[in-house]
Amino acid sequence: MFYYERKLKKEDFSQIIGVDEVGRGALAGPVVAAAVLLKKKKFKNRIYDSKVLSPSQRLKAYDEITKNSYYGVGVINEEIIDRLGIREATSKAMENAVGDLIRVLNRMRLLSKKVFILTDGDLKLNIPYSYKSIYSLDKKSLSCASASIVAKIIRDKIMAIYDSVYSDYDFLKNKGYGTKKHIHTIKKYGISSIHRKTFRPIRTIDKK
Repeated sequence: MFYYERKLKKEDFSQIIGVDEVGRGALAGPVVAAAVLLKKKKFKNRIYDSKVLSPSQRLKAYDEITKNSYYGVGVINEEIIDRLGIREATSKAMENAVGDLIRVLNRMRLLSKKVFILTDGDLKLNIPYSYKSIYSLDKKSLSCASASIVAKIIRDKIMAIYDSVYSDYDFLKNKGYGTKKHIHTIKKYGISSIHRKTFRPIRTIDKK
């Protein structure tokens, strides 16, 4: 899980930042990205792709990661997702997460001149740093796995807040994803203000 970080260290990059996103395929709510610079490479809790971990494993890992890293977060809401498209919106969330972390490092006077960004997926980023995008990197890089966990926990917290506002949609459980029950609820009550109107089946249901 530390192969890419070790390889880049040998190439003289002193700070390797992992970036990942959560919520790209949801029907409601934001897409959230996190950028993580780890302070250590050995953890007590399992650090892996957030989708694989149980809720309790994610929470324990999140607590350990946030105590042993510098991190930034990018949140792009459903209105911007509908306007830009999910691909561009996801790139924007990642760029914002990197920018947020860079501001943290600058503020603490810790930013190195030799920064490399590792991102999960295949997206192009408009950032002033060298970067590489690799599929399933959250299963191959400790930094990206950490970013996936941070992004997941933060997005889940956002959806829990939305659940209290839009109680009919059960966002606390489905997190905005297109479960059968969620789609049935949309057909019954219509769409909420946080549903992505350009996504299928939302746009089909909305026309009925």
